[in-house]
Amino acid sequence: MAKRDPEIEAADSEPVPEALPTAGERLRAAREKQKLSLEDVAAQTRIPQRHLASIETGEWDNLPAPTYTIGFAKNYAGVVGLDRAEIGDQLREEMGGQRFATTSADVFEPADPRRTMPKSLVIGAVIAAVLLIAVMSFLNRRSLDEPEPVTNAAAATNDSAPAAPTAPAPPTATATGQVVLAATAPAWIQVTDRGTTLFQGELQPGQTYAVPSTASAPMLKAGKPEALKITVGTTAVPQIGPAGKVTTVSLVPADLLKTPAAAAPPPAPQPATNSPPANPRPRARRAPAAPPPPAPETQPVTNGQ
Repeated sequence: MAKRDPEIEAADSEPVPEALPTAGERLRAAREKQKLSLEDVAAQTRIPQRHLASIETGEWDNLPAPTYTIGFAKNYAGVVGLDRAEIGDQLREEMGGQRFATTSADVFEPADPRRTMPKSLVIGAVIAAVLLIAVMSFLNRRSLDEPEPVTNAAAATNDSAPAAPTAPAPPTATATGQVVLAATAPAWIQVTDRGTTLFQGELQPGQTYAVPSTASAPMLKAGKPEALKITVGTTAVPQIGPAGKVTTVSLVPADLLKTPAAAAPPPAPQPATNSPPANPRPRARRAPAAPPPPAPETQPVTNGQ
């Protein structure tokens, strides 16, 4: 039987395909190509280094649920420049049918332990907070205790000093009745209630304006306060402002009767002076006085008589 040529046998034999690298090996190769360490990848992806190392070596028992593991691998691929979807699909095929030893939720530690607050700083902050609370409590207690001696000293001073006679309070006028504005001379007025104008115009002598009882906060702006006579019911209100000066006052009965002139008793009559009255009213023009009659002529007295 003739022997076959070894070259022919080699040509007839099927080529053995090379094993494709796993997803973890591709990730490690891409990381090393970019000269990145696991610590660098962990700092950028916020994934613990032990999970990244387990993905590279294919240690599925040290990884969380497949959904989280595939998400970790996609983030890893994004950092090293690989296709996220392709790495995720490949890793899903490699993990098919794998069972994981742990079913409880994993607690992930921070990726970079240097970013956590040092214990010494935490303890110092707690001590400072306790001291601050203690100081504030002491100062608060001290402030509450200090006014007592001052109060006692003031009481002793008041006891030693003779009691001064107190003047009786002047009687207050009752705020009843409707507010009526009467003009004694041409007077421009504006009456408003919380921004709403109730009346605006000039009152002629003898004209009156009654403030509506429904007004809650009526206000008066008068150009000639001396030309107005204001009454609350049957109580007359004194002049609301200086003559010839624009004045704004409240038309609430209680406010009108609160003025010192309304609350105090009427002053005693004083002798008339040449000064004009406080509330000048228009007076009729007097006719010029008639000239005095001529003195009777006297007859000269003579010596013969």
